[in-house]
Amino acid sequence: MFIGDLEKVVSLLLCLSSRLARVQDAMSKIDGNTDQSLNERHKLLSRQREDAKDLKENLDRRERVVSGILAKYLTHQQLQDYRHFVQVKTSLLIEQKDLEEQIKLLEEQLETLEKSIHP
Repeated sequence: MFIGDLEKVVSLLLCLSSRLARVQDAMSKIDGNTDQSLNERHKLLSRQREDAKDLKENLDRRERVVSGILAKYLTHQQLQDYRHFVQVKTSLLIEQKDLEEQIKLLEEQLETLEKSIHP
């Protein structure tokens, strides 16, 4: 259950951070007069990301509790393996999201290129 929650919270944080970055990028491209809807979206995403960070902090506390419980039942090596698994799982989720974002960006660039070739 903890690992499932970890996946959800990390994915949520990454998604919100990505969306916030896109809004900030759009805001930077609009010189001077930033669209009000972009400002509102930025505020909303910022609040949501802060809430997700709170969820992650709670999950980190829960992970320490789970590790404490597992320490009673697992050998030292098994506990180390579990902790390594949790770290690798998080790293892989981050890498997966990064690759998905790169693919999306490249698809958008390809679409723009195709439109410029065949208007």
